[in-house]
Amino acid sequence: MIWISIIIALIVLIIGSITDIKKREVHDFVSYGLIFAAFGAALLYSIIYWDYTVLAQTAMGFIIGVIIAYGMFYLGQWGGGDSKLIMGLGAVLGFNVFAIFGAKDYWLLIMLVNIVFVGAIYGLIWSIYLAIKHKKAFMKNLRLWSEKRSIMLIRRILLALVVVFALVIIFFIPEEFKILFLSFLAVVFVVFYLWLFIKIIEESCMIKETLISRLTEGDWIYKNVYIKKRLIVGPKDLGISKEQIALLQKYDKKHKLKPVQVKEGIPFIPAFLIAFIITIMMYYANITVLSILLNLL
Repeated sequence: MIWISIIIALIVLIIGSITDIKKREVHDFVSYGLIFAAFGAALLYSIIYWDYTVLAQTAMGFIIGVIIAYGMFYLGQWGGGDSKLIMGLGAVLGFNVFAIFGAKDYWLLIMLVNIVFVGAIYGLIWSIYLAIKHKKAFMKNLRLWSEKRSIMLIRRILLALVVVFALVIIFFIPEEFKILFLSFLAVVFVVFYLWLFIKIIEESCMIKETLISRLTEGDWIYKNVYIKKRLIVGPKDLGISKEQIALLQKYDKKHKLKPVQVKEGIPFIPAFLIAFIITIMMYYANITVLSILLNLL
């Protein structure tokens, strides 16, 4: 009975991945359908076997998903579609599967870890693809960012600090800790250039001008939009609302407004799909949290 929601989750993630790649959106009925399917399967299971533990566990998984979704949304990392889907996955995977897989294995935690790692690799690959696709715009912005005084200053300071700390680590840190500290130093150095790469990609490939008439709820506005010096919508809104669109469209009919700049995010649902499949495969391979920790140690 519980496996029905697992199959539905795979179907939903496939549909969501397709629409996310094509239209940069996930329809609400898809996300809500996953949530209702998870609760429906758990409720049916509870009624048939007269055991409400599964239903309670599903609710807890959903709550965890809601907390993560709101956190990532308000940090500006996920859009509305991503956030709603993680709620559904929280209900399906969270404690629903725990009843079968074994509560001690914490499969929701494994799923979240998989999303982090898969998302990082997926995001990097997608960014490289965008850089190649928009090569001229990317190279132009690369030169502009490289010539910025603030960036040049940060690069020089960072390089100097890395050299100084590397020498300190090599000559003063015990041998058994050198690799650890040098690795951490390398990560700090790489993170800055990854951030720079992402900013250049963002400005080169992810910003497009959109007519007011074509705005849709949830679009991320890249620059503030004013009407008679009154701020209507901007990046801090984390997605334009229906009310804001209606106000802009009302004014646009009387006074033609210029197209607004909208930021297109990376279609992230495919990363959810890959992470979900990996999590299921880990179960079949009988990989537990304990075995993962032991391998890391």
